[in-house]
Amino acid sequence: MTQHAHTIDDTSTTKRGLFWFRHDQRLHDNVGLRVLAEQVDELTMVYIVDDNLFEATPFGLNRMGDKRLGFLCQSLDDLDTQLQRHQQSLFTYKGNPTDIITDLIQSEKFTHLGINHYGGFDERAQLQAVKEQFPNICYVEGEACTLFNEGDLPFEISAMPGVFSPFRRKVEKYSHIMASEPALTHYPVLYSPTCCNQHLFEKTSRIDTASDNTSHLGGEQVALSHLEHYLFEAKAAASYKETRNALDCWEDSTKLSPWLANGNLSPRTVMREVKRFEREVVENESTYWIFFELLWREFFHWLQIKHGSQWFCFSGIQHTTPNTMHDSMQFEAWCKGETGYPIVDACMKQLKETGYMSNRGRQLVASCFVHELRQDWRYGAAYFEHALLDYDVGSNWGNWLYLAGVGSDPRGHRQFNLQKQTQTYDPDGLFRRKWLG
Repeated sequence: MTQHAHTIDDTSTTKRGLFWFRHDQRLHDNVGLRVLAEQVDELTMVYIVDDNLFEATPFGLNRMGDKRLGFLCQSLDDLDTQLQRHQQSLFTYKGNPTDIITDLIQSEKFTHLGINHYGGFDERAQLQAVKEQFPNICYVEGEACTLFNEGDLPFEISAMPGVFSPFRRKVEKYSHIMASEPALTHYPVLYSPTCCNQHLFEKTSRIDTASDNTSHLGGEQVALSHLEHYLFEAKAAASYKETRNALDCWEDSTKLSPWLANGNLSPRTVMREVKRFEREVVENESTYWIFFELLWREFFHWLQIKHGSQWFCFSGIQHTTPNTMHDSMQFEAWCKGETGYPIVDACMKQLKETGYMSNRGRQLVASCFVHELRQDWRYGAAYFEHALLDYDVGSNWGNWLYLAGVGSDPRGHRQFNLQKQTQTYDPDGLFRRKWLG
């Protein structure tokens, strides 16, 4: 938790706080929000839908497709509903985040800005731009998106291991310090801003699906309910390591990633509940493996900070030029699930229809894209960013870097035998028949 001093006379000025939600769309385990609420007399909470998400990138796609937008809208609706119970409200805007935060601070005379750190390159740049504009307000900065605070890591980010295994060995011994916080119960007085009304965002997009414990709906309350069901009703964590590679079964993997990516669910809360499961039900290799997978997420989060804009470069963090190219027809066929490789096509159609794909499926379609189709890995990463409910800038681009041989894989290019993988993970053809017809 960091806080920067300011020059405002606290004895004569109303302390007016602005909290900027980003990838922390929840009330539980939200240290930045809690500390800000303790320090101010009036509070405004905002979320800003970035205009850039809907503009075409150099890869010909916008960053946020309809499925991902629907999940976000559900998450924001849930957050606003919870805040209303505390006589608060979520003000959701659409535009340039830096510009809107700047207008709010200038027009409404906020004395404090609260935020939680996030490792994404764009998010870090946006916060830095605000700080340069307003060096004299009080910044309340929490760390709520990761298992570990940066200061708890046993190394400087610039010196962190570039390969997962040594990273894991260094950090997993510190698992005892991952304490989550309860949700706020008392809030300052609501302050309703009058500026920026022309930028208010209408949350009209929805995912048309029922809440039946077999589909993803956005929001903190659904996320916490799913975590409780997965662990203590289905008790599925007891066999997670054996079942996690299934391509299409709801309880064979945790399915927590969309809620973690949006911040509906805190990774520390996940681990707190897994530890409770180990005490009350069983502790085994499968329960450890949930921690193991969260450590992969953690690894990519910190590694992207270390490498900055190189995270998105064709030569990656290895500065090695892949022997691939971009072919628009091949790329379109892969996106549509028309490559001619049945297991790949089934996975891609699943992604298009649901916004989700299993971890095993992601490895297979990425391997095919880079090796069989010999395509520029960045286009695959960009399509995943567009389509996935659980898009996370660290994990998504980090895994694509890894599969393309320009990331953190010490063995270089990692190619999967698609025929063997099909025999292993879809031996009866049920998955292929379901999605290919």
